[in-house]
Amino acid sequence: MHPSFRVAHKPLISFIGKRQWPPGPQPQGPHPAAPTQLKAAFSEFLEKYKNFSLPSTSSSNGKSSGKPIFTEFWEAPEHLWRPKVRHLEDSEIDAVLSGGASLR
Repeated sequence: MHPSFRVAHKPLISFIGKRQWPPGPQPQGPHPAAPTQLKAAFSEFLEKYKNFSLPSTSSSNGKSSGKPIFTEFWEAPEHLWRPKVRHLEDSEIDAVLSGGASLR
């Protein structure tokens, strides 16, 4: 890039003023473009959402479904979150990098 071109370049986006973050969380509400039926039922949805609670892993422990439920991946057995990695040999790497030409 030529130095004169760099100096002449003006960005297409210009920001006005400093960035200001809201002081706290925004009040929950439906999207402005949501249908009127959803806007009317949004308060009912919020009530259901607030009353919903995740079952604790110590009390239920997933025995009703037959499968344990893990809230964090490290609580699961190690074979589920730490897969076995097969190490490639140098000849295999060379074959891949050469596009198969090193196999001859």
